[in-house]
Amino acid sequence: MESIVTDRGADADTQLPVNLLRRFDVPGPRYTSYPTADRFVEAFGEADYLQALQQRAQGATVGGRKPLSVYVHIPFCESVCYYCACNKVITKHHERGAEYIEALESEIELHRQALDEHPLVSQLHFGGGSPTFLSDEELRRVMASLGAAFRLAPGAEVSIEVDPRTANVERLAALRSMGFNRISFGVQDLDPDVQKAVHRVQSFESIQTLMVEARALGFESINVDLIYGLPLQTPEGFAKTIARIGDLRPDRIALYAYAHLPSRFKPQRRIDAGQLPPPENRVAMLQGAISGFLAQGYVYIGMDHFALPEDSLAAAKRQGRLHRNFQGYSTHADCDLIGLGVSSIGRMGATYSQNAKTLPEYYDAVRQGRFPVVRGLALTRDDLLRRAVIMALMCQGRLEYESVELAHLIKVPEYFKSELAQLTPFIEMGLVLMEPGAVQITAQGWFFVRAIAMLFDKHLQADRVREKFSRII
Repeated sequence: MESIVTDRGADADTQLPVNLLRRFDVPGPRYTSYPTADRFVEAFGEADYLQALQQRAQGATVGGRKPLSVYVHIPFCESVCYYCACNKVITKHHERGAEYIEALESEIELHRQALDEHPLVSQLHFGGGSPTFLSDEELRRVMASLGAAFRLAPGAEVSIEVDPRTANVERLAALRSMGFNRISFGVQDLDPDVQKAVHRVQSFESIQTLMVEARALGFESINVDLIYGLPLQTPEGFAKTIARIGDLRPDRIALYAYAHLPSRFKPQRRIDAGQLPPPENRVAMLQGAISGFLAQGYVYIGMDHFALPEDSLAAAKRQGRLHRNFQGYSTHADCDLIGLGVSSIGRMGATYSQNAKTLPEYYDAVRQGRFPVVRGLALTRDDLLRRAVIMALMCQGRLEYESVELAHLIKVPEYFKSELAQLTPFIEMGLVLMEPGAVQITAQGWFFVRAIAMLFDKHLQADRVREKFSRII
């Protein structure tokens, strides 16, 4: 059976069969939340969100007051990347940033008034779009507004996503002076033909220069995003990208599978579907990336994330301290999350919320002194229970019955009788071990953790509509 060696740190003899990669090349949620964002409802609105904020301020959230994370969405990009599924606004008019910053300041002030405590923030993340669409002065203004409402905890992670085409060494120095200590570069692929096909042309040399400078400036962690399954990609060509990225030694690598959903994301309609790699090539690219990064000394964190052994994310995996939120795997404990800006998603206590997805709606709400929340979800007892189970599998690779039973006052074998029975094929494939009082995902099974977690997703099992999700492989 054709296979590759996987996580040497876990098991030197672990093999990843190609037939399993092919079998699980199906759509599925990434479980940055449970229930997933497609389950949010418009019946949940501003009043519900305000109540959740007030409960936090009073220390009355489920499980007590949790650590706080803040996400700031900057939607603007100068040009469109055809593969992109993010909420963005394509414009070369940088003056539009001023109006957006005013709205952000109003939204931040609404939170300051509701929380009334200058809360401590352990994570602050700027995403987009392209946050570096804003000028240094504009970014400093946003940081000042955040500083007036929140306090950064000692050792807080302060991260920003950077489009290499919109940055230079001077910009990186400015970002570092603002307090950003983690940085993520969107690379996707280094092949010039692939870059042209997706309308994102950037040279290896420019990325290399920025990474060298970021390291010299003392950024604590450098991440690179890559995508496989893009038009004109081949296993041989992508292997070259893997090798060259490995030479740059970023601290973390996020390797995403491209989800071609042109009916949902208009920019993807510019992609020639005939140029997309066939399934066997997608599998070969994933196989080559996994073997390539592991050979370079990276640790497989989970799903599509890799990190150097000395990185805090790798340490968290070794120590069983991984967590998961809307930004992916994290070293920080279960956090409440405030999402700022158009389309941002937040989590507060036992609720999720999402802001208006268009700028006119977002501007209208904050100008009227209202939180721009337009949809969300108040989690049921079953949702909270299943979230605990899915996150245990996604983050620790192990479900301990006793901890879940004590926290939720149920008996796992009884409550999840059907789900546990559905694990049989995974056990037979060597992906799961059933232990007394526990479900253990094997080293090989860790590569297919999404498929295992999906068995415990009540909503997904009920409707089986999965085409709206990215592919597991």
